[in-house]
Amino acid sequence: MKQELVQNDITVIGGGLAGVCAAIAAARLGQKVALIQNRPVLGGNSSSEVRVWVCGATAHGTNRYARETGIMGELFVENQYRNPEGNPYLWDLVVLEAVKAESNITLYLNTDVHEVLAEGDEQERTITAVTGWMMGSERRITFKSSMYLDCTGDGLIGFLAGAKFALGREARSEYGEEWAPEIADDITLGSTILFYTKDTGVPVNFVPPSFAKDISQTTIPIRRVIKSGDSGCHYWWIEWGGEHDAVHDNEMIRDELWSVIYGIWDYIKNSGKFGAENMTLEWVGSLPGKREYRRFTGDYVLNQNDIIAQREFADGVAFGGWSIDLHPPQGMYADASGSKHMHADGVYHIPFRSLYSANVRNMLMAGRDISASHVAFGTTRVMATCAVIGEAAGTGAALSSRKGITPRELQEQHLEELRQTLLRGDASIIGLRSSDEDDVARKARVTASSTLGVIELAQPGEAYPLQHDAAVLIPADPGISGLQLLVDAKQATSVTAELWDTGRRENYVPHTLQASATAHAEAGGQQWLTFDLQWQPQVPQNAFIIIKANDVVSLYHSQQPHSGVLVFFKDEEPHVSKDLEDHSTDQPVVLWKMQGKARQPFCCRIGSPTAAFAADKAVNGYHRPFGGPQQWMSQPMAGGQPEWLQLQWDSVQSIAEIHLTFNDDVNEDLVNLHHHRTAFAIVPELVRDYRVEALVAGGEWTEVAAGSDNRKRKVIHRLPNPVQADQLRVLIDSTNGSRYAELIEIRAYGAVHQ
Repeated sequence: MKQELVQNDITVIGGGLAGVCAAIAAARLGQKVALIQNRPVLGGNSSSEVRVWVCGATAHGTNRYARETGIMGELFVENQYRNPEGNPYLWDLVVLEAVKAESNITLYLNTDVHEVLAEGDEQERTITAVTGWMMGSERRITFKSSMYLDCTGDGLIGFLAGAKFALGREARSEYGEEWAPEIADDITLGSTILFYTKDTGVPVNFVPPSFAKDISQTTIPIRRVIKSGDSGCHYWWIEWGGEHDAVHDNEMIRDELWSVIYGIWDYIKNSGKFGAENMTLEWVGSLPGKREYRRFTGDYVLNQNDIIAQREFADGVAFGGWSIDLHPPQGMYADASGSKHMHADGVYHIPFRSLYSANVRNMLMAGRDISASHVAFGTTRVMATCAVIGEAAGTGAALSSRKGITPRELQEQHLEELRQTLLRGDASIIGLRSSDEDDVARKARVTASSTLGVIELAQPGEAYPLQHDAAVLIPADPGISGLQLLVDAKQATSVTAELWDTGRRENYVPHTLQASATAHAEAGGQQWLTFDLQWQPQVPQNAFIIIKANDVVSLYHSQQPHSGVLVFFKDEEPHVSKDLEDHSTDQPVVLWKMQGKARQPFCCRIGSPTAAFAADKAVNGYHRPFGGPQQWMSQPMAGGQPEWLQLQWDSVQSIAEIHLTFNDDVNEDLVNLHHHRTAFAIVPELVRDYRVEALVAGGEWTEVAAGSDNRKRKVIHRLPNPVQADQLRVLIDSTNGSRYAELIEIRAYGAVHQ
């Protein structure tokens, strides 16, 4: 046996997506990081050992422009290209390679940390070391650092360090939460084991093991959805253990889940109800995927009211958007539906004060163990949200370590630096604008080869019978003066359109009626109707235009997608069995759905020019949609000529580092495994080939950076030697399928950043 001592700036315990993103974020800021994982693979519940798909703020398309950016976004986009089939082993590789790409991270797999040294009284503890055993190697390793991140999910490190925590459900009176029970208890969400199936093409027998449960004697066939072709996360409802201790009863919970899985498969194969003669089991998980255990207490406890009100926090560092998603304590045996959901009107904000311990001065937490009530945890627990929390916590840990202060002191004294550092890394923050004084691009005059100044979608595709209300979302920048829609009419009729605002600029639902207009249609096909809709909001924002149902009218879907323009359908009925999921259709984001048609908006024209895609949007400080697309977009590219965006300063600038953020359509729902598959491996709007040129002393344009076959959203070019120039331009030669050149943000720095 070997005894080892490892010293780093930061120690991250837990190699799920929260820990991975925390470690990468800290490493990119120049900190030496030990990333410790007690399993042979990274990814936690998303790994090939458990195989839960990575869900986040998009909530499978319920929220718009809500996909995570930053490190989690990088993983999504890379996996989309390398692993379109959703192979869980290839997902393992995407996550592993992202960690191995960071020279400042040392990875310790198969290392179980179960000893923590901490000192100080109950109110102010300090972790001095943690120790783990590397299985199969007989190495006992002690890790010392100035900062520790508990990303273990179960919260073992903080518990051993004496961190304050909650376990179970708080009473309704504690935070005034509608969904909390009247009396506090120790009930948690249960654990799940998944299984995969496949069609072998020939008959396959199945002899159930002796411990397989006869599910026909349970409520499962009545209250849950069983199909022979389903597998993986379609069976998320195989859940149990909420009335037990998810950690100490883990083995018992696993055995019960196994008994049900083999019982379900026996029911599918041998009941004669499913036509599953050729089906076989391909994989059955051996680790329960835990949903809930300890939740640490930070300086702020996020609660249900914060989520539903979309409360803004001065220290907001991340966002989520999954519904508050709570499951019955009895899990798969419950008579109630498998889950009940409460949605906000859009994404919600997460404060930094919920990411560090209230009483352990050098511990941050990321993942499902952050400072949140049980009800709020019902949404923060999903993995893409855990990942963006991890990036925020890792960034906070890095800055705290660098400055020699605690995370609380960072929040109190350097909050703006923390949030701006996150923005510079493209982290998932909604509505925060860059104020980075080191970014000289913000001081430049911006011009472009062309700018899309008119919104016009005039290439009709599939017709849409207007049997229910439908809607189109269009940026009103600076306003809207007149709307045209392409329609068919079976007979002469009147069509009514209503223009609503969306309330908050991060929301994409109708909020307040601003204008209404009616147009007359003659009997006939493909006619443009003109609606006299007028709206000049005080600040640019989106218009949600509802076209009222008319049984004799059809609209037309556009053959071309258009950044900043979305389509919606009023959806009065849920698409999922009420026995499986309970969603209330009176919530706007549930009522108005995209139904898989997000890239097929309705054919329409706006009568007034738009500034939504102006060149200066690329330096306005926003790095994702917020009250509009917040990007530069050229006119359609033609003739093989590049489109360009140019910065010009009054004096010569020294430029050492250039940041380019391209449009990867954060409205597109990307899922790592087997939920759905997009029609493309690379988001079409992403720029493929480009060049960066500087006008150097002497008056000649010189290429200083370039990219080819690009498939990334954010690219950073660190120049070998700073260039002295008073002009800089990005020339876009081609995209990955879009007709337009699109750039969300350009930054330029005089020194290389870490």
